[in-house]
Amino acid sequence: MRTIPSPPFTRRGFLGAGGAVALGALISACGGGGDGTSGASPSGGAWTFTDDRGTAIRLKARPQRVVGYVGALAALYDFGVDQQIVGVYGPTKLKDGKPDPQAGNLPVDRLTIIGNAYGEFNIEKYASLRPDLLVDNMFVKGELFYVPAESKDKIYALAPQAAISAGDVALPKPIERTAALAAALGADLKSAKVTAAKARFDKAVESLRAAAKASAGLKVLAASASPDLFYASSPNKNTDLIYFKELGVDLVVPDKLGQDGYFEDLSWENAGKYKADVIMLDSRTQALQPKDLGSKPSWKDLPAVKAGQVIAWQPEPRFSYEGCAPIIEALAQTIRTAKKTG
Repeated sequence: MRTIPSPPFTRRGFLGAGGAVALGALISACGGGGDGTSGASPSGGAWTFTDDRGTAIRLKARPQRVVGYVGALAALYDFGVDQQIVGVYGPTKLKDGKPDPQAGNLPVDRLTIIGNAYGEFNIEKYASLRPDLLVDNMFVKGELFYVPAESKDKIYALAPQAAISAGDVALPKPIERTAALAAALGADLKSAKVTAAKARFDKAVESLRAAAKASAGLKVLAASASPDLFYASSPNKNTDLIYFKELGVDLVVPDKLGQDGYFEDLSWENAGKYKADVIMLDSRTQALQPKDLGSKPSWKDLPAVKAGQVIAWQPEPRFSYEGCAPIIEALAQTIRTAKKTG
């Protein structure tokens, strides 16, 4: 996933194939590395975890000081990891000081922010936190999101890293892997909060499956807007889109994707290249929103815009059941009520 060449835009992309695993089986696997990739011993003993790069992390004790990318930490927090989280980077606070939506439920005011935008990573501040573990999502194989390439060696030398694959895998997979890491860090996946979130997620999935089946032929385009370009995203790369496609949502597939395969960049004059009844528009802080697009050529003429069928899209969902259930519910509701435009 390459950086979109239009600041303050960040890299784009996300997600791939896989299926949900029963929570009970996941809990069993997390308890002792049942899948052969991860394991955690009781607090005070040796700690191991094998991340999605295949890197085996071995520490003398369970990490007590965790720093990471905002989205990864927000998902861990949903699973019950709390006091170990001491530092964060990535979109954490808005200009008005309020938490960025990508921070989810994180208690950002008690965390040390070592970078709030793409390219920002204060190594000295990171070192001062004495990190035991760095946690991040990995949208492109081998690349930790928001870790600057030019300083990654210095950053990696300060603490081991746990990377969760979030590219070319369907939505349930990074959720399951985040849950596995959370369990290894001491979270209780059998807690009422987690099991209720999983039940809500499962119900939302079936609701979307049913809505998609009932609305056969309804075309949906996932897109993102910047000052210069309109990006049409591929349902074969982004983790949530892959899963929505598996559930039956008829997603537009761009035919001239960029090198990494995540999206096709279109001039605003050509924003209407793909006909869609519904547009899922990137709602992240760095993306332009519908209120910003009135002057853009062809935006107001898009069938979905005319029909009032533009909904918020979160290309970087929190990889937790709590974070993803509302997203799936909202999409199901939209598809149930949307009308074909042509």
